[in-house]
Amino acid sequence: MTTAARLCVVSPNRNVYSETFIAAHSERLQGLELVLTDGHLPRRDADGALLLPPTLARRVASRLMRTPPEALLERRIARLLKRHRIDVVLAEYGPTGEAMLGPCRRAGVPLVVHFHGVDAFHVKLLKDHANYRRILKEAAAVVVVSREMERQLLELGADRARLHYNCYGIDVERFRAGRPDQAPPHFIAVGRFVDKKAPHLTVLAFHQAWRRDPSMRLTIAGTGPLWDSTRQLVAALGLEGVVDLPGVLTPSQVAERMAASRAFVQHSVVSADNDHEGTPLSVLEAMACALPVVATRHAGIPDVVEHERSGLLSAERDLDAMADHLQRLAADPALAWRMGRAGRSSAERQHRVEDSVARLSAIIAGAARR
Repeated sequence: MTTAARLCVVSPNRNVYSETFIAAHSERLQGLELVLTDGHLPRRDADGALLLPPTLARRVASRLMRTPPEALLERRIARLLKRHRIDVVLAEYGPTGEAMLGPCRRAGVPLVVHFHGVDAFHVKLLKDHANYRRILKEAAAVVVVSREMERQLLELGADRARLHYNCYGIDVERFRAGRPDQAPPHFIAVGRFVDKKAPHLTVLAFHQAWRRDPSMRLTIAGTGPLWDSTRQLVAALGLEGVVDLPGVLTPSQVAERMAASRAFVQHSVVSADNDHEGTPLSVLEAMACALPVVATRHAGIPDVVEHERSGLLSAERDLDAMADHLQRLAADPALAWRMGRAGRSSAERQHRVEDSVARLSAIIAGAARR
């Protein structure tokens, strides 16, 4: 049996509820020896301990050596990589990869950079990181989760041979197939309340459909900067008691809510600062629950949802079309069941988390050999 490469995972965010795809990497990748977090150039280990404690002696040493703290942190990270005999580093998000180039170079360790969505498109991020020219030149491998992201990085100059498409996977045992045809016409959305997920547009499209069929209900789980404005919109439209905003739900609670729903809905859009989704994990979870997906043709959604087979897709900001799709599924339970079965079949065949992690492991092993 081949021994797995000794792996370090670097993730900028600590305990973020919406980053279950990163948690899956840390939990399931073989050979994991070191986890660093808290910043693109990480400041803490997995236990929360600072890598570079801000002691008086270290501040004095930095002044005497005329070395900025960031350079000292890079050296500290490089020493950690050597001490743990790391064979390869996986950096979650493009800016993390950019920050880890220096430590990896110092330690002589190959770097794999995993893009997730906003990092590949956001105008300011691209400007701040010079279109990731250094990453695309130096990284041993670059991983993307949508075909749109793949095209974007190729346009930015990525080497086709080192660029890998690997969609997320979900736990199809946790998210089990339900019977949407036996559920009432209740719809569910799950995600952060941010511009690219446009919860307000989901509410407006639902409102159009609800006016035709008042038996419809909507749940939007999650939180974020647009949560309160969405709550105010719900009240202004007279949808209190019709639209539920329960906040953040655990994966088990999400699965339970999905099992009692007719379909999943998400009105993703490209934001003003060019933020895009990757491939929304909640879409894949809904498919695993045998829910038809009502969504927009945005980013990786059409990679996994086939229009008129496993869901109904519309153009971004086409509220009329989305309202029609919601009403169509509300009125036709048999259609919801046929589409839900197709989505479940696709999730089982193509989007199991163990298969996604296995593909990522193979990419990482290839990078370690390089």
